[in-house]
Amino acid sequence: MTEPSPVESTAAQPAWDHVVVGAGVVGAATARALARSGARVLVVERFARGHEAGSSHGATRIFRRGYTADDYVAMTGAALAEWRELERETGRDLLDLTGAVDHGDPAVLDAIQAAFERAGVVHERLSPAEAEARWPGLRIDTSALVHAEAGRLRSADAIEAMLDSAVAHGAELRFETRLRDLDLTDEGAVLRLEGAGGASSVVRVASVVLAVGSWAHDLVAEHAAAAGTPLPPVRVTQEQPAHFASALPDEAWPSFVHYPSDPALRSVVSSVYGLLTPGEGVKVGTHGTGREVHPDERDFAPTAEGTAVLREYVARWVPGVDVDSLVPISCLYDTTPTEDFVLDRVGAATVATGFAGHGFKFGPLLGTLLAGVATGTPAPDRFRLGAVAAS
Repeated sequence: MTEPSPVESTAAQPAWDHVVVGAGVVGAATARALARSGARVLVVERFARGHEAGSSHGATRIFRRGYTADDYVAMTGAALAEWRELERETGRDLLDLTGAVDHGDPAVLDAIQAAFERAGVVHERLSPAEAEARWPGLRIDTSALVHAEAGRLRSADAIEAMLDSAVAHGAELRFETRLRDLDLTDEGAVLRLEGAGGASSVVRVASVVLAVGSWAHDLVAEHAAAAGTPLPPVRVTQEQPAHFASALPDEAWPSFVHYPSDPALRSVVSSVYGLLTPGEGVKVGTHGTGREVHPDERDFAPTAEGTAVLREYVARWVPGVDVDSLVPISCLYDTTPTEDFVLDRVGAATVATGFAGHGFKFGPLLGTLLAGVATGTPAPDRFRLGAVAAS
C-alpha cells in the first residue's frame, strides 16, 4: 500500500503565502518582490541551482531600450532603475553600460528613434562610416541608431543576487524539487512536490506563481482552458547563438541588433543580436530561428544549417571577430505569436511565460509586476491572457 504524501502546508495552517515554481530570472525576481513585501515564500525549482535547462543560464544578456512601442520603452526605464536598486541592495555589479547600436532597416530604426524621442531617451543617428570608426568590430547596414542606456547584464550573477535577496527577506529555496501535480481549488492551490530522492509532499497554499516559461503549457494549459482564459500558443525553440574570439579590446564592443535591409537576408533572419561576454568572446545569435522542441527533449546540439547561417552572417557583418573560433551555445525561447509576455492569473495560479529571448532585461520589473498579479493587482492589459491570445 502506497504511503500518503506528507502535508507540509494546510488550508487551515498554511506555512507559506505563496509558492513560486521556477527559480530562473522571472521566478527569482518574483520571489524577491513577494518576500520583500513581507510574504512567506517557498521557491521550488526542478533543476539544480545554476542549471542550464531553461532560458536564464549563461553569463550575459543584453540590456537595451530599443523598442518601437512606448510602453516597452517605459518599462526598460523602470527596469533600469530596478536593476540599480538591486545592485545597491546586494552590493554587486550587475549591469555594465556599454551603449547599444541598432542598424539596418530604416523603417525599424525610424520607429525606434520616434519612440526614443517621445520618451526622452538620449540617442544619436550615425552614418555607417561614423559608426564603424567608433566600433570597428561591426559593419553597419544603412545607418546606426545609438543610445547610451544599454549594455550587458551579468545574468548569472543577477539571478544569484535576486535569490540571495529573497532568502534575506525570509524566502525558502528548494532545488531539485519538481512540481508533479497541480490542483486549483476555490480555496487556493494544492501542489504535489517530488524531491531529488523521490520523496513527495503536498503543499496547500492560497497562491502559486508558475514562473515556468517553456513548461507553461504542460503545467497550466488545462486549468487556463477550464477557466475560459486559454493560454496563447507558445512556440518553444532551441536557439543556437555562439561565442567568437576577438582581438579587439573589450571596450570596442557595444551591444548590437541588426535588422537586415537586404530582403534576401531578411527572409532568413528577422534580426541578429550580439554583445561581449567577457572572458568568453563576442556572442552573436539570430533571433527566433531555432527548431521547435519540447523543453524536456532538447539535445543542446547545433544544427549544421543554423551554424552555416551564423558563420556566413558573422563573416560579412562582424569583421572584428574570428569566424573560425565559433563556440556554439544552446538556449531556449518561449515565444507567443506577438512576442508579448503572459503575466496573468488563472484562479489561484499566476502564470508567467512567453519571454521570447527579450525578457531578461526586465527581470526585477517582471518580479514586481507578477508579485502584484499574485496579490490582486493586474498586469498591464498587453500581458493579460485574453489580450495575448487575441492578438
